[in-house]
Amino acid sequence: MVMIFTLVTAVQEKLNEIVDQIKTRREEEKKQKEREAEEAEKQLFHGTPVTIENFLNWKAKFDAELLEIKKKRMKEEEQAGKNKLSGKQLFETDHNLDTSDIQFLEDAGNNVEVDESLFQEMDDLELEDDEDDPDYNPADPESDSAD
Repeated sequence: MVMIFTLVTAVQEKLNEIVDQIKTRREEEKKQKEREAEEAEKQLFHGTPVTIENFLNWKAKFDAELLEIKKKRMKEEEQAGKNKLSGKQLFETDHNLDTSDIQFLEDAGNNVEVDESLFQEMDDLELEDDEDDPDYNPADPESDSAD
């Protein structure tokens, strides 16, 4: 009996050691995978260092792409018949438009006719005047409600 007990105990200890080794190996593998994932993520955020030469090359390519896009857009607008200029473009091309409104007002003589009959019955309108209310506080939204 004593011999069997000793053998079973030795086998249990050996199995426990094997289980512990498997657990530590799995934890190490998991940590290794996390490190590799972290390094891969760092590589994604690490780009080429910017130097004057790199920047000038990139800028030349970028400007060429923008010019190409503008040319395509202009061709499409011409084909679509949208040759209308925007207000800004009109003012940039024709400097007479800068003063045209002023000339129009001067030619009209700045005469503005007001029909005073529209304003004669203002007392009948029952307009609320918040400035006359002593409890009105513009910063307090609840002071606007009727108590």
